[in-house]
Amino acid sequence: MSNEKTTPNLEADEAAVSQPSIPRDDDGPATFTREQEARVVRKLDWNLMSLFFVLYMLAYLDRGNIGNARIAGMATELQLDSDRYSWLLNMFSIAYVVFEFGVLLWKIFPPHIVGAIVVFGWGLIATVQSGTHSWGGMMALRFLLGAFEACYGPGIIYLLSFFYLRHEVGFRCGIFASAAPLASTFSGALAYGITSGHSRLANWRLLFLVEGLPTILMATIAFFFIPDSAEKARFLTADEKDIVRSRAVRQVGTNSSARIGGFKLKELAPVLVDLKAWMCGLMYFCGNVTYSSLPVFLPTILQDMGYTAINAQGLSAPPSFSAFLFALITTWIADKTQQRCLVLFVTSAVGGVGYIILATVDTVGVRYFATFLASAGVFSTIPNILGLTLNNQGSDTRRGMSIVLINLVGQCGPFLGNNIFPTRQGPRYVEGMSICAAFMFFSAILAIAQRLLLMWENSKLDRKYGAVSNDRGRAELKGVALENYGPNFRYVL
Repeated sequence: MSNEKTTPNLEADEAAVSQPSIPRDDDGPATFTREQEARVVRKLDWNLMSLFFVLYMLAYLDRGNIGNARIAGMATELQLDSDRYSWLLNMFSIAYVVFEFGVLLWKIFPPHIVGAIVVFGWGLIATVQSGTHSWGGMMALRFLLGAFEACYGPGIIYLLSFFYLRHEVGFRCGIFASAAPLASTFSGALAYGITSGHSRLANWRLLFLVEGLPTILMATIAFFFIPDSAEKARFLTADEKDIVRSRAVRQVGTNSSARIGGFKLKELAPVLVDLKAWMCGLMYFCGNVTYSSLPVFLPTILQDMGYTAINAQGLSAPPSFSAFLFALITTWIADKTQQRCLVLFVTSAVGGVGYIILATVDTVGVRYFATFLASAGVFSTIPNILGLTLNNQGSDTRRGMSIVLINLVGQCGPFLGNNIFPTRQGPRYVEGMSICAAFMFFSAILAIAQRLLLMWENSKLDRKYGAVSNDRGRAELKGVALENYGPNFRYVL
């Protein structure tokens, strides 16, 4: 960490952005066609997003399979009552909050090293859970699992802002975060297959073993295939690296390699007094109350609707898959329209309606349909909040600190979410469903309030600097440091 490190001149180093085969304007970085840039973005997607997606799917599988293990025999063998089980979930969340500043490690150290260590760490802990023989031992392992995973999920979201522009990053947050509901889908299907067998090893232990080992193997892939910057990506040609250099200059005024290696201490404190960041944090808290509880309690909720434990595992998959699709669709719309707050209002409202139905209706078929609404709303709200957060901070350090802040606030949500479905409330869980509905509707209100605040902030910037052109494409092709604070910076609504 360095307090002396300064951002290079916004003019940027000529050698970093010029090259022979891509033309360059005299007054700006290298120029290129939209088709050339789109080709580079597609290569980033295929090589980066596919890897990050798979790793996060494994991460969510390893943290969420405790819900499947619970009804597969772990509760009986470890003598878990409702309170003890809730503490296992809380312990993960406590570590997740405590180690949240690990997000900044991705800017201080080479990302491929950080990624490999983090992936290996949580994979090892997830696998060792299969050998636990006491509640205390499982508590310790859940804490360590939370510590390693706290550095991965939020850290990758931050890292995406180094590779993608502000009108691209929301959808990539959606791709990344959609791995969570997809992991829930496979968690139900995989748990169904594992726990329906008769092995010498207890089914719940086999579940942890089978789902933890692949993560350890992926640590090697992370080491060799996570690039430290777009310029160092081995899958890009020389001309394509010139394009990503130029994109970085347009984004923050320097080449992408210069953005890794330290951060500015003086830019951390302003985030702590930024109302916009705190409002995102509150929305994140609301989302995490439901986001944390739904995957781990959904099999239990379905079981209490009258389904057998095995069928409950399988039936938890379709709602999660609908959430996977909804997360991709909504973040794509938000990127295209640049209307993130309105999209957040819709996703939060959809989730709230789902929970209202679950709290008020007795019919099993209708309640099962409501799990689709709840899952779709909850799992699509989270990535849209992340895109909004990254868009509305004007430096790399502030973007990183804003991710830390919303997680410090938001990851307190699971402390509530993990305790609102005690077994004594079954089979309806009216209180828990009502609490989740209230928080989703509160998130919808916050989204509208955030939009009004951002409109007001933009009007102040317009009065100070003059209105900016609505032709986003033309402005971004010729601008420099457009995503850092300056005359051309405007907040994304």
